[in-house]
Amino acid sequence: MASASGLTRRRGGAGGNTENEDGSRVSSPAPRRPEDTRGPETSYESSENGHKIAFDPRDISESAERNKQPKLTLMEEVLLMGLKDKQGYLSFWNDNISYALRGCIVIELAFRGRVSMQKDSSRRRLSLSDRLIEVVDDTLTGEVLLDEALKMMKSSEKMSVSSWIDLMSGETWNLMKIGYQLKQVRERLAKGLVDKGILRTEKRNFLLFDMATHPVADGGAKDEIRRRVRNVLTNRTVVLPPSQFLPEEMEFRYLRTISMVCAAYAANVLENALASLGHESRERAFAQVDELLAEYSQWPFGKRAGGAGGIGANLGQAIADEVNNAKDKELQLEVVAACLSVFTRLDSLL
Repeated sequence: MASASGLTRRRGGAGGNTENEDGSRVSSPAPRRPEDTRGPETSYESSENGHKIAFDPRDISESAERNKQPKLTLMEEVLLMGLKDKQGYLSFWNDNISYALRGCIVIELAFRGRVSMQKDSSRRRLSLSDRLIEVVDDTLTGEVLLDEALKMMKSSEKMSVSSWIDLMSGETWNLMKIGYQLKQVRERLAKGLVDKGILRTEKRNFLLFDMATHPVADGGAKDEIRRRVRNVLTNRTVVLPPSQFLPEEMEFRYLRTISMVCAAYAANVLENALASLGHESRERAFAQVDELLAEYSQWPFGKRAGGAGGIGANLGQAIADEVNNAKDKELQLEVVAACLSVFTRLDSLL
């Protein structure tokens, strides 16, 4: 069924073919600024026995930021949704997931306040996906793929959202920019999920070769993602209870969830989360995600009073409140909308 947004849903093919990505790109470090040569700041506090204890204040601020971040990134949630629980690999017939994962990297960087649209009033003459983005905070996130992308963006010329997703996916004929491709993204995300205790690693024999697979070790994470997806796409009133995967203190809880659902739809893995629904409920859920993708792939976000049958009637107000509480971050949210606009035409791009 072709969606209203132009994204074609392929039945039965949730997952992706194994990426033929050998090697790993090591990006050149950005030149150090003069202030980077200073030693770390040190503070002291007195302990009970009168001794002074030295600590780096940046450790405390970084720890506070980590507490506001979910346990899994958007990329990891989308990949986890597409993995077969017991077999531990993605379906071999999916062409969309690689591109969608690169889009999730840009969205994640925007949510974490690392990138935003370039502040230029003339940008409104361009479509969302053609507007330039820039790094506004080069503090590393602690997530390897995010930090690799952040370093590339920092040391590169300013480029548009669609250009960055294309380049990180290897979709370019420009040999001078082929080095921007992020390689082995699926395998590296899977290994990250192994490190977080969500997956485990096994070897499987596929006729002519052995391949590392990553079956689910902790089903709680995937179950929570499925519940959140069904919550957004089937309930009249959407309530997102706090968890380690969606902390209560985190900004943009509802908008982040909408972005995850739309990215999973673009990656052609959303049906895995809806498998327990009946046929009619599943069709209504897909109609709802079509509407969400159309509404949140524009900036400012579209106004909504609930989807078909009143599904998600409170979503519009919940997200409007999140945006109004972060007026200083609108340029970052504009990047999110731009990535979702790329997802709406993913099939025509590929």
